[in-house]
This record gives sequence, structure tokens and C-alpha cells, in this order.
Amino acid sequence: MKVILTILLLFIHSSVRAKDATTLNFIKLFIKNDGKPTHLIYGGLCWKKNVINSLVIEMSKIGVRTSASFKPLSKYQDHAIMYLTDLDCEQSNDVISYASEKELLQFTYRWLILVSSPELKEEKLPLLEDGPVLVDSDLVLAERVGDQFQMVEMHRPGINGTMIITPRGFYNGSLVDTRPNRELYKRRRNMMGHPIVMSNVIQDSNTTRYHLPREDRLQLQYDSITKACWAAANIGFDMLNATGRYIFSYRYGYKVNGQWSGMIADLYNNKADVGTNCVIFRDRFDVVTYTDLVAPMRMLFIYRQPPLAYVANVFYLPFSTRVWVTIAVCTAIATVTLFLASRWELALTKTTTQQQLDGGICDALLLTMSAVTQQGCYIEPRRAPGRMMLFVLFTALMALYAAYSANIVVLLQAPSDSIRSLPQLAGAKITLAANDVDYNHFVFNQSREPLHTAVRDRVFPENGKPRLYSLADGVERIRKGLFALHSVAEPVYRQIEATFLESEKCDISTVDYLVTFDSFTPVRKGSPYLELIRVVHKQIRESGIQSAIRKRYLVSKPHCTTKMSSFSSVGLMDMRPVLILMLYGVAVSVAIVIGEIVLHKL
Repeated sequence: MKVILTILLLFIHSSVRAKDATTLNFIKLFIKNDGKPTHLIYGGLCWKKNVINSLVIEMSKIGVRTSASFKPLSKYQDHAIMYLTDLDCEQSNDVISYASEKELLQFTYRWLILVSSPELKEEKLPLLEDGPVLVDSDLVLAERVGDQFQMVEMHRPGINGTMIITPRGFYNGSLVDTRPNRELYKRRRNMMGHPIVMSNVIQDSNTTRYHLPREDRLQLQYDSITKACWAAANIGFDMLNATGRYIFSYRYGYKVNGQWSGMIADLYNNKADVGTNCVIFRDRFDVVTYTDLVAPMRMLFIYRQPPLAYVANVFYLPFSTRVWVTIAVCTAIATVTLFLASRWELALTKTTTQQQLDGGICDALLLTMSAVTQQGCYIEPRRAPGRMMLFVLFTALMALYAAYSANIVVLLQAPSDSIRSLPQLAGAKITLAANDVDYNHFVFNQSREPLHTAVRDRVFPENGKPRLYSLADGVERIRKGLFALHSVAEPVYRQIEATFLESEKCDISTVDYLVTFDSFTPVRKGSPYLELIRVVHKQIRESGIQSAIRKRYLVSKPHCTTKMSSFSSVGLMDMRPVLILMLYGVAVSVAIVIGEIVLHKL
């Protein structure tokens, strides 16, 4: 009896060792087949200590670290973590419940769940079927039958969806992978018609609720960015075999009294999975993940460059400094020459008349200045040499005067290039205003920097009425000049294309107040559809569909098709340097008169 009992114990021990070795070899080949950096975390195992030690040793041989702690080490290692548990062990229930609670069944974690007892499989499978094993879950259930393993993948298209089980492969001494594609996205892109909800922001007109789902491209002046985003998202839903659902929100989403509002609130409260393109703000990163750019949406100050006469002395600009110095030198030489000629005439004639130069330097200077300004003078030389010099002087200055006048006409109608940055805009003497829409009541409070605060105080003065205008009124004021409107650029560009003359489009400029990145599509943080939406948006962009959607729905910045100048009247602002010079002349004249009177009395 003792011999028989010893033989039975040896047989059972060898069978257990063979069974454990098969399991360990399967786990090792499974990880090597994935070909990814792996950090194995095991839990809920009722294996013997020596078996677990063997697992650690086998993993170290293939460069895989192991751990029994489910506490995350670092978020930067999530892509390498693979969890291991055994449904044959009672502790596996706690492991699966903990994983469901801590969202460890989602992307980017991987799971390998072992089971060998059909009864335990039927008993514990509802734990997985009721858990959040969704389209982004990479969960493999390996059922042992003898010395073989049958592997299947499990996922549901949505919380209320039916569990989908697909073959993964099998192990019979060597591992055979039967996946059609290794990329998880390609294996999960068929959503079986499951609905995906998109939150669409409408701020311009309630007619968007009617036209957006029909994609009829009517009334594109209202919420065109939202319509373009919905068109692109709808194509993505078709690519995923998902059913597109939509809800509407009145704002993009900002914190009001510590609570999210608008579209961001819809994503945060799980009412929607994806949203309309929105600007990236730091506090939104806690709620959403940004995927791809669908429709460009930039909030800018849009304005016409102020006239050149508003920022510079156009009466000085026609000639360079060297030319002005040359004119002054030539005028001085002409004055001296006429003075010498007049002295020579007096020496010959010994007499003078009222209309003749009396040989003084003042008369010579007066005659030269009359020539420079193309004015006549009551005194003039009487002899041929003096008259020839005067003729040459008037002829030369006439050509100079013609060139000067031609340049002045152009410069009076030319725009400047004085405002190119936010500091220049803040210091410019133009009106700063904003489009009277919801987002402008929030974006001006996003920054507390002195420069941004100074601009905000000009749009929202503390002791005055906020400078808020409708789109049509604001664009009309832009056309008249010396006015900058802060708005999403696309609707302003559309209104400019409809109302501006071609010549008025040439000096349109923009300044970014927020200095942010382009707007991107937000997806609810932790959404199982994040990777699917991210990939289909990139495919839509790379195939050219996104570019076609932009051309169908959006208007880009107006281009200047002609440089031809239109007639524009000259106002007092254009003549400011001349008026200032006249005032200086009057002041000097009055001073001279007073001096002459005082001198006469004395």
C-alpha cells in the first residue's frame, strides 16, 4: 500500500508541475507574441508560491518586469501594463470589481484572464459582461482545455450593448494568433450601429437646429463651423458603422461658479461623447481630450490697417532724408547765386525799382522759396544772367514738385503697416470692440497679464457701456476704419466678402488676442471611442475629405485681388501736418509783428 500511495503522489505532483509549466509557457509566448513593452501585474492568483516565483523568473528571462501591486506607478507606463488574473481563484472577483471601479479595463491597459473550469467560467463571466469592457478594452479570455488554450477577445460597443466575443487564437505547445489585424482600432471599428452622441454649439441662429442634421448647406452665415464639424463627424460615424446622434448647446463651455457649462458640461456629464471644435484652454484638459483639427476656428481682432497719414507725416515720406538734404543744399546755393547776381546788377545800373532785386539776401531768399513752393514773386532780376538762373530754378523745381505731388496722392490713400502685434494694437488710437456673442463674455477673462487686461478694459470699460456690436454693425465699422472687432474669424470673413469692395479687402489685418493653438475636436476624457474618433478624423483629413468640407462650408480670409486704389476724400486728419505748420507760421508772424511794434515804440 505504501508503494502504491507513493507512486500516486509522484504522479499527481508530476501532473501538477506539467500543468503549471504549460500555463507559464503559454503566458510567456502570449507576451512575446504581442511584441510590446510589458510590465506584468498579477492579482487574484491562488497559485502556489513556487509557481508564482517561477512566473517571475520566466518573465525576467524575456525582459518583462512583474509586480503584485495594482497601484499605478506612473501614467507614462500605462501603455506597457498588462494585468493577469485567474477565474479559478476566488480572489479574481475582487480583482475584476476593483478594475471596473478604477477604470483599469479601458485603453491603454491589457488583460489576460485565465480559466480552466467550465463551471467557474459560466459563474464568473457575468462579472465581465456587466463590467465596462468596451470597444477600447484589450481583454483576452484564455480557457484551458487539457494542455491547450483557446483565446477569445471580449468587448461591448457600448454600456448597453451586447457582449461581442471574437476568436484570438489558440495554444497547443506553440501559440497561433488568428487576429485579422494587430491594430485594436481595425478590429473594433465596426460599432454595430451603436449610437455616438455629438454636442453641437449654436450661437448665431436657432435655424441651425433644422439645417444641421439635413446638411443642406442653407444659411451658412449662421454657425458654419458647427455645420462643418457635424458633416465631418457624420462621415466618421459612417466609417465606424455607428449611428450619429446630436444634441445642441448654447455655448462652448466655461466654468460658471465652479461648474462647467455648455458643450464641455455635456461631455463632462456623459451626455455626449464628442463635441464641436473649440479653443484649447488649460482648465479644459481636466475634462476633455483634444483629437484633431476639423474646422479652423480662431478668435481674433479683425480690423483695417489705419491710413498712413494717421501714423506718419505723409508730407515728409515722398522723399528720403538724403533727397531733402539735397533740396536744402540746392536751395541755399540758388539763394547765394541770386544774391550775387542781384549785387552785380546793382553795380551795373546804379538804380533799382520796386520790382527789382535790391541786392539783399532777404529778397534772394524770398525769391528762392517762391520757386520751391511754385509760387510767383513780385520781385525779379532784370538782367539776362539773373533771369536765366531763375528760369533754371523754376524748371528744375517744377519736375520735383510734380513727383512730390504724385507721391502725396498715393500716400494719402495708402494703408499703413503699423499694427502687427497685440502690443501695437493696445497702443493704437483705434476703437477696440467685440462681437456680441456668448464666448466674448468669457475669453477676455482668461488671462490676467497686464497687456491682456489693458485690452479687456478698453472693450469692457469699468465705468462705461461695454463695446459690443452685432456682426453686421461691427463689420460695417471695420469697413469705415479705425475699428477692431474681436470675433471668431470665419463669420466676419463671410460678411466682409459680401459687403466690402475689392480695394477695401487689401488692408484687412488680424491680431490674436488669446495667442492660442488652433481649435480641435474635444472628446470626453476616458471615452471608449477616443481612439476610434482620433483615427477616423486623421483618415478624413489625409484623404482630402476634410479639405472639401472646409471649402463647402467655410470662408477663408479675403484675398486682395487688385491693387487699384479707389477714390477717397482727404480729411483734416490727413492734412494735420500742414495745419500744424500753418499754426506755427501764424504764431511766428504774430511774434514778429509784436516785436516790430515794440521796436517802433522804442
